Amino acid sequence: MEITEIQVDGYEKVARCRDDETGLHALIAVHDTTLGPALGGMRLLPYVSEDEALFDVLRLSKGMTYKSAVAQTGLGGGKSVIIGDPATLKSPALFRAMGRFIESFGGKYITAEDMNIGIADLNSVHETTKHVTGLSREEGSSGNPSPYTARGCFQGARATAEEAWGSDDFTGRTVLMQGVGAVGLPYALMLQKAGAKLIICDINHDYALRLGAEHGFEVVPDSGHYKIECDIYAPCARGAGLNDETIPELNCKAVAGCANNVLLEERHANMLKERGIVYAPDYVINAGGIINVGVEVSPEGYNEEVALAKVDRIYDNLKAVYAVARRDNISTHEASGRLAEERIEAARATA
Repeated sequence: MEITEIQVDGYEKVARCRDDETGLHALIAVHDTTLGPALGGMRLLPYVSEDEALFDVLRLSKGMTYKSAVAQTGLGGGKSVIIGDPATLKSPALFRAMGRFIESFGGKYITAEDMNIGIADLNSVHETTKHVTGLSREEGSSGNPSPYTARGCFQGARATAEEAWGSDDFTGRTVLMQGVGAVGLPYALMLQKAGAKLIICDINHDYALRLGAEHGFEVVPDSGHYKIECDIYAPCARGAGLNDETIPELNCKAVAGCANNVLLEERHANMLKERGIVYAPDYVINAGGIINVGVEVSPEGYNEEVALAKVDRIYDNLKAVYAVARRDNISTHEASGRLAEERIEAARATA
């Protein structure tokens, strides 16, 4: 196994790992640990190059710093990526090697579940490092983070509705949701229970049709869905969906989804602002999962009641973001960044 550090301005530690025996080719980026150890998920994707993977891990780790700062988890920001095809690369030996790579950070980075990584994979990682969260309840961890992310998104949607219409009453409101997976579906059901009408689409149209028949959702094709009239647009799958082409097509008053990296570029938040669309910054509204595992690594240990109370504070965090945006006449994306930086700087000042 060969571990090599990569110097990147503004990041505390970035490293690559190559292990010929298992085929592991991975990167870990620790952005900032001012508020605590860097916690962020591990994803396995067939990146076309290491440069693409490096771009992804740097962007995601910085996002985790801001997410944890706004959510007040007591954690910093980091991320890890494994380069390869999840259908052919996975093996217990590969994940044990990944555990050794994580262990080399000496507790500075703690991993969790992300794209194409499951609890079984994390169990293998856990064989060679203790710096793993989100394992099964049987393992003494907090389990699947998806229900907590969905709950936090619903609390964020309440704050967003209040910002857009002055009320968190969803009765008569229409929500267009793109992507109804492990987080999107429970989020959709919470909105529906609160009185909203759900229109759903998914890259797997047959799956969406089954959900529509089961839960009474209206189903539309994924292609061209941005143009559909709704009150809230909830992107809950792919990132970079809001861009120069799609934002002019939006026919909504608010955006409140659980997907990561919804904006292709930061400037697209200003485009939403100019259109009068209230945007719930993704890393604020979807922080429920990281909040939950943050409780898991706290000195007191995991307590679900504590975790749920903290997840519900996403409502207050978004209210604070919207207040800063109104006060300074800036986009909500910029406002959430300011809020995060203020909290990090306050911690540095008292260190």
